[in-house]
Amino acid sequence: MAVARLALDPRRTVGPVNRRLFGSFVEHLGRAVTNGIYEPSHPSANEQGFRKDVIDLVAELGVSVIRYPGGNFVSGYKWEDGVGQVAERPRRLDLAWHSIETNEVGLHEFAGWVASVDSELMLAVNLGTRGIDAALSLVEYCNLRGGTALADERARNGRVDSFGIWMWCLGNEMDGPWQIGHQSADDYGKLASRTARAMRAFDPSLELVVCGSSNAQMPTFGEWERAVLSHTYDDVDYISCTPTTRSRTATWAVSWHRRLTWISSSSQ
Repeated sequence: MAVARLALDPRRTVGPVNRRLFGSFVEHLGRAVTNGIYEPSHPSANEQGFRKDVIDLVAELGVSVIRYPGGNFVSGYKWEDGVGQVAERPRRLDLAWHSIETNEVGLHEFAGWVASVDSELMLAVNLGTRGIDAALSLVEYCNLRGGTALADERARNGRVDSFGIWMWCLGNEMDGPWQIGHQSADDYGKLASRTARAMRAFDPSLELVVCGSSNAQMPTFGEWERAVLSHTYDDVDYISCTPTTRSRTATWAVSWHRRLTWISSSSQ
């Protein structure tokens, strides 16, 4: 079994650490949102219904960037369901986690929560059941200052200034057969490339993330990255790595050893 070792010495500084290493994500899954960060009946809840004790703890962690709304959830999500008057938002069946989504928390509410924990918001677009058109509508709603139906709708919904969201994920874990709209690496790579180019037509400065393998145990691990990047290399800025950490330290170390070995060999 391969063993990975890491030695830390604060006196041997090589260079600055990119703060984005300390990012995280929040998904509409179980109690992560409803009765998690958002619980209006909780004694510590603020006027927006978010738990102040959770806000304080997340702020203390110093999380640099937070991805939303998922996770597997995003592959069946209609972002339009999470904007507008809360009382008028539809309840939807979420097939990712087989639950009912109330949409009480959506884009505006979550953006406010991210600001309260002093972090940066990163959005994921749905490339499972949707595609280019929905992605373009979302980025226009978020980032265009005004003058169009979508930008003006955002203003009517309480946000006159744009959200200024610059980092976007093109889908989520599209290699996984559990994913709604699961695709082959070639099919996903082609869709991600077209989506990226369309989004860059709106704003070339957007930072785009393409989906890497869900984990190092996937049968397509490595080949998935090669195929996806063959279509998207010139269109995106990053490829995601998604290790699921557990208490089994050896398993985590082997997983990352495989990833780093593959990345190293591929770059030569």
